[in-house]
Amino acid sequence: MNEAIRELEPKALWNKFADLNAVPRPSKKEERVIQFMTDFGKSLNLETVIDGVGNVIIKKPASAGMEDRKAIVLQSHLDMVHQKNNDTNFDFDTQGIDMKIEGDWVKAKGTTLGADNGLGVATIMAILESKDIEHPAIEALFTIDEETGMTGAMGLKGAVLKGDILLNLDTEEDDEIGVGCAGGVDVTASRTYKLEETPEFKTGFKITVKGLQGGHSGMQIHEGLGNANKIMNRVLFDGFENYGLRISEIDGGSLRNAIPRESNAIVVIDQIHEEAFQSDLKDLETEIKTELKTMEPDLKIEVSQIETPKHIMDLGVQEGLTRALYAALNGVYRMSADIPDLVETSNNIAKVIVKDGEITIKCLTRSSVESSKWDLANALRATFELTGCEVEFNGEYPGWKPNMDSDILKVLVPLYKKLNDGEEPHVAACHAGLECGILGQNYPDMDMISFGPTIKGAHSPDERAQISSAQKYWKFVLEILKNIPKK
Repeated sequence: MNEAIRELEPKALWNKFADLNAVPRPSKKEERVIQFMTDFGKSLNLETVIDGVGNVIIKKPASAGMEDRKAIVLQSHLDMVHQKNNDTNFDFDTQGIDMKIEGDWVKAKGTTLGADNGLGVATIMAILESKDIEHPAIEALFTIDEETGMTGAMGLKGAVLKGDILLNLDTEEDDEIGVGCAGGVDVTASRTYKLEETPEFKTGFKITVKGLQGGHSGMQIHEGLGNANKIMNRVLFDGFENYGLRISEIDGGSLRNAIPRESNAIVVIDQIHEEAFQSDLKDLETEIKTELKTMEPDLKIEVSQIETPKHIMDLGVQEGLTRALYAALNGVYRMSADIPDLVETSNNIAKVIVKDGEITIKCLTRSSVESSKWDLANALRATFELTGCEVEFNGEYPGWKPNMDSDILKVLVPLYKKLNDGEEPHVAACHAGLECGILGQNYPDMDMISFGPTIKGAHSPDERAQISSAQKYWKFVLEILKNIPKK
């Protein structure tokens, strides 16, 4: 089916996307895609360099007649989020993405698609390769590790780029022009605990929460999607309160920037309570499914009897953990008072691991207001410290403050209206983390804007890119390149 993707219009864009998706490119393991992009630039006889952290920069002179225009930076990130369905047999480290067409959408078979931010990368590749697209001087900046730390943007030194305007191609609604984004910080709570031998007359059970949609922990945090870690904790808390349930292991969630879709726990129950516990769990499942039926119609909470584990958590630590996870905020903390419908501050309880005497809880806290970000981060810190955890803040990155007086914004808005029968674009900040905030630290005078084609379900196996939107977006890109202001 990947060959059918190559026949979609605009072919220049979809062919480059298919080429890119044949290359494994997990965050932190970008060696192959860095080499791929380097070889691509050199094959076009364009100046191509790799900076000290692995970002690839390809420079292309202005096309004839465009030499008097301001130089631009076209920017997208090379890495992609790797998520797959449990029943999908796929190795992201060795396999290219297997794509398919469903109506007006391109999807992957049981995995993330990589349209975030592969369509941006493919756009830039198509422009670099073209011989007939009008454009000013271009510096193509392909950053690494955007999804798990933004270390590429953080490591890009000042004075490397000479462009006056940066076009970030990492927005996921084709009617949106991005002028700002949230910053973030990783909040990690951890502690050790004593293993207790499982008492006699206990029965082991495996509890699984699955079937949730998952999604982008910034762009979709306000949608009311289920969080597998919070749902699992509710089940465990209820089981302890009513039947003395004891926890042996928990394995929930995956990446910090993905709303967790699945969680598994191994627990024990007194044998005399087995039947009542399973019956009550069914009732609790019905309650939770009723609460979430609109957003999570495929939610399942399954329980199966297993061999009784040899060890369980220390009781006091278990009580503290389940109470802390109940108290810790997940979701929207504050809406913006200045920008309508914008989430200002949020948290995603992304991963909960309990095993072999160690607890690890990983969160991603986001905000477009620095003071609010740290307010929530400290609230989480206090919650987890009350149960004996050590809490660390890592991976902090700044937001991108909106500039409504941006010169490039004044170009994009009328162009969008001209191409779309007078329709006004949605000029807005987003709650995702974009690299513009970080790049702006070393390039404070660079005028920045963000836009892109419509992508749904990013960071989940339901990720999909709209074909008709890609066509609309491509026309917009070409018109922008023609209308870059003069120096």
